[in-house]
Amino acid sequence: MAKKYGFIDKSGKVVIEPQFDRAGSFSEGFAWVEKDGKWGFTDKNGKVVIGPQFDLVGDFSEGLALVKIGFIWGYIDKNGKVVIEPQFNTVRDFSEGVACVEKDYKWGYIDKNGKMVIEPQFDWVRDFSEGFACVEKDGKWGFIDKSGKMVIEPQFDEVSDFSEGFAQVIKGGKRVYEGFTQVIKGGKWGFIDKNGKVVIEPQFDDAGDFSEGFARVAIES
Repeated sequence: MAKKYGFIDKSGKVVIEPQFDRAGSFSEGFAWVEKDGKWGFTDKNGKVVIGPQFDLVGDFSEGLALVKIGFIWGYIDKNGKVVIEPQFNTVRDFSEGVACVEKDYKWGYIDKNGKMVIEPQFDWVRDFSEGFACVEKDGKWGFIDKSGKMVIEPQFDEVSDFSEGFAQVIKGGKRVYEGFTQVIKGGKWGFIDKNGKVVIEPQFDDAGDFSEGFARVAIES
């Protein structure tokens, strides 16, 4: 017998009866749901406010949700209206007013009007965080600002997003596959500031983002 998904509140009370083939977490007041192979959205009252009609969807972020129609992606608003026509091979959620999109195997960024504000030119990208985004070119990572200017030249083997003014970086590592997962072997992790200056020398075997003034690190013993 197939599972059906619904929602409970913090007391454990079922507030939306199990009725969906799949369901996601609530984000900005909506949760994606799947029924009979199509995807839509429910509100917190259990009302399906955007009927299942898409081939795949993502969470709402900054008022928009990514949707797949056929083999291409676009974006809808909370009324279910398509506000950015499906045209991209791959897309991501909006963050700091822009979203990463991929066209013809290169990544760039669009604004909420669907305008390409940073032309597709990168091999891989991540969301903007604290005004900067990690971008990969020719196997090395650097950072751009929202004008698309390369503010920290690609030189690192791996990086993280900026958090509390610092980003993790690694140099001297080598990318290898363990099964289907790509990992970095060798090299050490350190931290840079937004000028690209190394403020904590690479010395750690693993590291996490700064949060509340602290970052976790690991050293092999």
